Amino acid sequence: MSSHVFGRSAAQLPTALRGDGCYLYDAEGREYLDACGGAAVSCLGHSDAHVKAAITRQLDALPYAHTGFFTSEAAEGLADLLIQHAPAGIDRVYQLSGGSEAVEAAIKLARQFHIENGEPQRHRLIARRQSYHGNTLGALAAGGNAWRREKYQPLLVETYHIDPCFEYRHRLEGESEEAYGQRAANALEAELLRLGPETVMAFIAEPVVGATAGAVTAAPGYFQRIREICDQYGVLLILDEVMCGMGRTGYMFASEAEGITPDIVTIAKGLGAGYASIGAMLCTGRIYDVIAQGSGSFQHGHTYHGHPLAAAAARAVLESMASQGLIAQVQARGKYLAAALQDRLGQHAHVGDLRGRGLFRGIELVADRTSKRPFDPALKLHQRIKAEAMAEGLMVYPAGGTVDGREGDHVLIAPPFIISEAQIDTLVDRFATALDRAIDGVNQQ
Repeated sequence: MSSHVFGRSAAQLPTALRGDGCYLYDAEGREYLDACGGAAVSCLGHSDAHVKAAITRQLDALPYAHTGFFTSEAAEGLADLLIQHAPAGIDRVYQLSGGSEAVEAAIKLARQFHIENGEPQRHRLIARRQSYHGNTLGALAAGGNAWRREKYQPLLVETYHIDPCFEYRHRLEGESEEAYGQRAANALEAELLRLGPETVMAFIAEPVVGATAGAVTAAPGYFQRIREICDQYGVLLILDEVMCGMGRTGYMFASEAEGITPDIVTIAKGLGAGYASIGAMLCTGRIYDVIAQGSGSFQHGHTYHGHPLAAAAARAVLESMASQGLIAQVQARGKYLAAALQDRLGQHAHVGDLRGRGLFRGIELVADRTSKRPFDPALKLHQRIKAEAMAEGLMVYPAGGTVDGREGDHVLIAPPFIISEAQIDTLVDRFATALDRAIDGVNQQ
């Protein structure tokens, strides 16, 4: 059957018909255990009654109101609830339609803040290699993944990148985790001094790196040192929690685990849990006040930002998380998942690293464990793993370019927060089978 849908690729995909809990079902009646939430999105599974009812109520009352004319009860209620949970000092919520929009807004807000704060020379943005911040041009420029950037490089605004805090790949033999964390963070200060700190507006980073590196957590003390450097040089700290925030790591905001407050934070994915397209950019009261008392207007906006239907859905998502105690459950289930993966794959000949936090877990594959040598990218191991997992009735989120944007394969596992221990056992069994079949296929070439 032909299709007029312009998909992500020319590949033919199964048609999803319905979802129930942690499972999706296709038109052929096949069942898939959703072990990745699509892209770490479906944190409540696919049939949360409270969220669906909230969407229906909002649709009956008010589906849309343009933010140039009105605010809405839904948008106000969501903002209040987010601020209740946000890090100290975060005071304002700018609601958008997704993660890329949230990052674009964060970058533009950083620039406008410095202009209105009397430092218009601050225009440079520093980010990290192997980061991912979205696919719109500003967010893509901030991202540090070579493969995602290469086709669009002539269109991207100049952004500066330092090495990520990636212990498995960059910590030296004999170097403590703490010493490595300080060394990795001090790369930011070195880059600031190289560029001229008075020209830099912001540093952006993911607290736990998601799609491009596979649930990479920072070494102890890294983000505390990053916060110190930003404060010393007047640089805004933007934390991108689009994938790792909203409970995914066992904290409502991922920065809680690092003991710091950003100046700006972006969220999406789990905020709407797949029930609505929504993201948000949050900032401190200080940033908001500079603009409110200056020009009085953030020079930015979208037709669908602050959408009442999406806001109502997101508020219900947060309410469901609270009523079901899901943040604490993420921590418990995350430990169970980590132990199950370690038990089954910890000694696997081609598993180099198991890492992550909460229900956000990464598995890095290597051709050789001792040297950490990655597989040849031409083998497309991550694509084989995805295909074999789907054949087993399992959805995982593999990607290539883990090491440097070109070499390396990893798999991201990010199941719904409602997943049971029995379902985790099924997940690990199916994944181990899919992994071995994919590697067997590679070895036969």
